[in-house]
Amino acid sequence: MGKISWRPGTMVYPVPAAIVTVGADPSEWNMLTIAWTGTICSDPAMLYISIRPSRYSYPLLMKRGEFTLNLTTVEMAHATDWVGVRSGAEYDKWKKTGLTPLPGEKVSSPTIAQSPLSIECRVREVVPLGTHDMFIADVLNVRADERWIDPATGAFSLKDAGLLVFSHGAYYSLGDLIGRFGFSVKKEKKK
Repeated sequence: MGKISWRPGTMVYPVPAAIVTVGADPSEWNMLTIAWTGTICSDPAMLYISIRPSRYSYPLLMKRGEFTLNLTTVEMAHATDWVGVRSGAEYDKWKKTGLTPLPGEKVSSPTIAQSPLSIECRVREVVPLGTHDMFIADVLNVRADERWIDPATGAFSLKDAGLLVFSHGAYYSLGDLIGRFGFSVKKEKKK
């Protein structure tokens, strides 16, 4: 196996193709597509997003210190990409994409009705890192679309929801289930 030297843009992939919604009230609600996000703590529930300060949504996020992270689906791919390449300074992204804002339950920013999973957050700390600032946030509320909840287990079905991920400039859907945590050491039942 050959060794590839590091170059800018070489990162850990795939990552979620998520839409962050911001704004203190409906008159300023906006959204932007991000890929730099993830869980950073399970108790208390926390996650991070990283955003360039030059983005139109950045001061809206800083103003209120709240946002909603909305996972996206294959069906939302066109809107997800469009939201990421167009500025809210020039377009009403809600009208242009047909995505539907729903008022947040615990934060002022909206959720997206079409999103299978929306996570409402309050910023705890902002860490300047270079091209992006990282927003470390507490999870205040999670809204899951009931269509993607398995009634038998209560678990969210990633595959059935058709979640969208991003890798090296391209969008992909998530694949088949390989196994559940611990499957490699699970004892087989005796016959």
